[in-house]
Amino acid sequence: MIVDSRVLSMYSAGDMKAVESPTLEGDRIEAVLFDLDGTLMNSDDQAVERLALRLQRLGWRYPHRSARWLVMAAETPMNVLITLLDTLGLDAPLLGLWARSRGLRRGTVQPDYLLMEGAGAMLMALRRRFRLVVVTTRGRSDAEAFLEQHGLADLFEAVVTRESTARLKPHPAPIRRAAGQLGVPVERCVMVGETRMDVRSARRAGAKAVGVLCGFGRRGELERAGADVVLDHVAALAAVL
Repeated sequence: MIVDSRVLSMYSAGDMKAVESPTLEGDRIEAVLFDLDGTLMNSDDQAVERLALRLQRLGWRYPHRSARWLVMAAETPMNVLITLLDTLGLDAPLLGLWARSRGLRRGTVQPDYLLMEGAGAMLMALRRRFRLVVVTTRGRSDAEAFLEQHGLADLFEAVVTRESTARLKPHPAPIRRAAGQLGVPVERCVMVGETRMDVRSARRAGAKAVGVLCGFGRRGELERAGADVVLDHVAALAAVL
């Protein structure tokens, strides 16, 4: 497991620069639910690097800068599309079909998943006090492969994926499923993620919500979606709870 102690020290309980208006009461929370992409998994930077490499091959000027702008610009339309699919009740089947088609094209090569810097130490610190769950729109095989690759599987009591519920985030079903699997009241859960979908899913279910900015999430949109706290980085979470 990759752990960078320097990152953990940056977000210690005494470093309030990393924590914006902490309002969560740790003694009222029993379970912490984590999204993967842009939260525990550094997939956003991976997407930028892959696109930058393709742009570079095309002779594109400033490939990395352009790639980051393009990936960030695509984030909002994708969120809108998933929200629309959720409204129509088509989110899980269509995303599942898309993932299967990607798997066929990718073949049997196992992806190399990047762990968000400082996330390993943060998870170990939280595991002493809270029950941990993954709640992601990724497939189970991807989620479990990521946890196994970084030695995190034993820290989580449950993994809720797109196969777990008929509706996906921003629908409240995944949050309720996670709480139900643990036998914990949903109001004693907090969802941690980088997108408005994570925040809205939590609030619609009756859970607390923490937004993080280590992915492509923007502070204003996470606050407008109803986040109780917005953090610069997921590694700061232990200081809030």
